[in-house]
Amino acid sequence: MKHQIVIEIFSEGLKKLAVSDLSLLQFETPNNPEHGDLSTNIAMKLAKQLKKKPLDIANELIQILSFDSRQIHSIKAINPGFINIKFTKQYFLDCFKELAQKGTEIGRLNIGKNKKVNIEFLSANPTGLLHLGHGRNAAIGDTIANILQWCGYQVTREYYFNNAGNQMNNLAKSIYARHRQLLGEQDFPFPEDGYFGDYIKDIAQNIIEKHKDRFKENTAENLNEIRKIGEKYCFDKIIATSKHLGVHHDVYFNEDSLYSSGETQDTIKALKEKGLIYEKDGASWLSYTKLGMKEDRVIIKSSGEPTYRLPDIAYHLNKLKRGFDIIIDVLGSDHIASAPDVIRAVEALAYDSSKIKILFYQFVTLTEAGEQVKMSKRSGKSYTLDELLEEVGADVVRFFLLMRASTTHLEFDLALAKEQSEKNPVFYLQYAHARICSILANAQEKGMEIDSKPDYSNLQTKEELALIKEILNFEDKIELAASKLETNIVTEYLRNLAALFHQFYHNCRIIDADAQLFQARINLALTTKNILFNGLKILGISAPEKM
Repeated sequence: MKHQIVIEIFSEGLKKLAVSDLSLLQFETPNNPEHGDLSTNIAMKLAKQLKKKPLDIANELIQILSFDSRQIHSIKAINPGFINIKFTKQYFLDCFKELAQKGTEIGRLNIGKNKKVNIEFLSANPTGLLHLGHGRNAAIGDTIANILQWCGYQVTREYYFNNAGNQMNNLAKSIYARHRQLLGEQDFPFPEDGYFGDYIKDIAQNIIEKHKDRFKENTAENLNEIRKIGEKYCFDKIIATSKHLGVHHDVYFNEDSLYSSGETQDTIKALKEKGLIYEKDGASWLSYTKLGMKEDRVIIKSSGEPTYRLPDIAYHLNKLKRGFDIIIDVLGSDHIASAPDVIRAVEALAYDSSKIKILFYQFVTLTEAGEQVKMSKRSGKSYTLDELLEEVGADVVRFFLLMRASTTHLEFDLALAKEQSEKNPVFYLQYAHARICSILANAQEKGMEIDSKPDYSNLQTKEELALIKEILNFEDKIELAASKLETNIVTEYLRNLAALFHQFYHNCRIIDADAQLFQARINLALTTKNILFNGLKILGISAPEKM
């Protein structure tokens, strides 16, 4: 909750102290509830400017603040200069009454004002099946897109892939080798840099079943056909796995189109005109040292093959030309060193690189009983994302991949994921939602109609007020998640909300309460349900009504 009333009160006070930069004024919720409901360090920020001790500034500011005691219980200064604000119970009840009227629309904001956002994520090349690392990329990207849409942005989900080059040739050679082996030539050599997964055998077997030995001859034409078959197989699997995870894309952008459209050539030309390309050892180099970086980089190899930098630069120019206000790339941490190369080149060509935001994520380790798991007990092979989805379900996979900050390494606890109890955070959240649905159904069966405008002053217990305070934080958390591009802000909030609801449920009777108290509590439960439903929807997770 924005607590606009506090912002206004403090803004007026700061003007009286001749402080004009109100952007310094920020509030946060103290970790210790005894410190109040809000806290600001504005006095410490002003110490140098006003040439006074922070605590003296804090006390002076408090003395000149004017506020309504029906809304604010107290404003106090503590060392070394924090100012803590505590609201009255009535203030929270009034705010809750206003928020509850939004019903199922709680959490929908308009801070994006329909700005156009492109978020590119997953983007695995069609050479194999998706693994757990791909899953984290997909879950993060899709959920960030959901968060931004809830905040009023116009979002395009984009998938960038390369189905050309040496990796695709290796795919074709790998399939061809397995094809020959399955036809009885056990000693047929497998390429050293080939793809060894069992899916290669599956593709080869499919070719034999459909075409028999049609592609037996090792010709360029046959390898090209096998490459197309392999690409389609892998892409179909990638899309099917994505769908199983609840992920979709609006645009599939082929890297090869940057060459056929002439955009890579135009990019080289523009960089040359800026004096940033030079030749050395038969290769073309991009002079990053002229742009303030430590080393120059090869952009076209002596063989004539471009490095990844050329199409990546052209691709980002393409997105900027398409008119996106914000461009988000979801990338693994192995791109941390190379991503700045693309950004700096975009800047050098006089484009607004501030529109580009790179979201890096750390990788995932599958664990069970504290030990790393590399092989599936069922198949005896490396876990694919498909197999994990089948084993624990899409809801669990998504939540587990989202519940830690993207910048931290994630340990996916397989044993916990399999738990069908409150130990499992997904079960815990879904159970809270289902429990409220059960309460509402029970009330309906008893013929108890719900008044949409009850007297909330009946809500006075500590459990009720704690739940109300957390409910009032929901929209702030969604806005914060959008600004920081962090999914775990939402997962942590929902876990806290569910915990507070369970405490409320166990200590406050609803159905058996007297008429007025029933109406207040049932509406409190209903609002909690709306937030749990919307929060789970944002995360791409189902909200069952029965469990």
